[in-house]
Amino acid sequence: MSQKYLLTAIQASALRRRIRFLLPAKLLNGGIAGLIGVTCVFPIDLAKTRLQNQQNGSRLYTSLSDCLIKTIRSEGYFGMYRGAAVNLTLVTPEKAIKLAANDFFRQHLSKDGKLTLLKEMLAGCGAGTCQVIVTTPMEMLKIQLQDAGRIAAQRKLMPETVAAGSVEPKSPTAMQLTRELFREKGIAGLYKGLGATLLRDVPFSVIYFPLFANLNNLGKRGAEGPAPFYVSFVSGCLAGSTAAVAVNPVDVIKTRLQSLNRGSAEDTYSGVTDCIRKILQNEGPSAFLKGAYCRALVIAPLFGIAQVVYFLGVGEYILSFLTKKEH
Repeated sequence: MSQKYLLTAIQASALRRRIRFLLPAKLLNGGIAGLIGVTCVFPIDLAKTRLQNQQNGSRLYTSLSDCLIKTIRSEGYFGMYRGAAVNLTLVTPEKAIKLAANDFFRQHLSKDGKLTLLKEMLAGCGAGTCQVIVTTPMEMLKIQLQDAGRIAAQRKLMPETVAAGSVEPKSPTAMQLTRELFREKGIAGLYKGLGATLLRDVPFSVIYFPLFANLNNLGKRGAEGPAPFYVSFVSGCLAGSTAAVAVNPVDVIKTRLQSLNRGSAEDTYSGVTDCIRKILQNEGPSAFLKGAYCRALVIAPLFGIAQVVYFLGVGEYILSFLTKKEH
């Protein structure tokens, strides 16, 4: 009898330890995955922002490769990493919240039985809604820093687009931007484009998480066994690129709304509907697909890496290692 109680106590202790690690491990996994992914694909993300922001009559770049080549020529190699510090700082909480929130909602929605496709979509919706707390200010700052080089290059290479007597804007730092936005508009300044960010990130998560889960299930070893890491990577890439292209029109709108500096010949927008109307009127429907392939190239490896880190349990390993050292 005492042996039975001892086994039960050991199992209970192991369960408490697992529960204690659960949320911190998920947050750590999301953070590690975000840092690795962003470091790998940031130059493509910069090209995406610049391609989406340029309008008819002020087109400086013709393609992804043309944008990266011109960026290196005018700003040097590290010009491709403008705004990377903001992204690397805030992508940890952003990815951690997104992945942990999706797991949390999936867990709670599956308590009453099988996790249906609708419940998977609801979990994704919850994850997308939670992440905008961090995503919106991160994107707001990142876009200004990424696009500053395009505005400067436009003034040099396309002087006809510059208004007479206008002063060349200085390239700000993330801290300067943050202070300026706080001073002028308070916290709302950092959350400009929140509506458009929700319109992008909620549908993205609704598509991505169920699609990833179902693709990943196809590669599982047996009914209950986990999928190999390469299946998780490919599933993350496919689901990420599909969701990225699907919501690209909203990403174009969000990028335009969050950009504070523009060329003199470029439109300004008062909101989502005004942005849609002016883009359709002046650039046509195809403008909503600007940067779509860049976004797919960014999101595919980003989420592929995220799912591999998540499914390998890197966070759990680190936390268990640190706990062992304490004892």
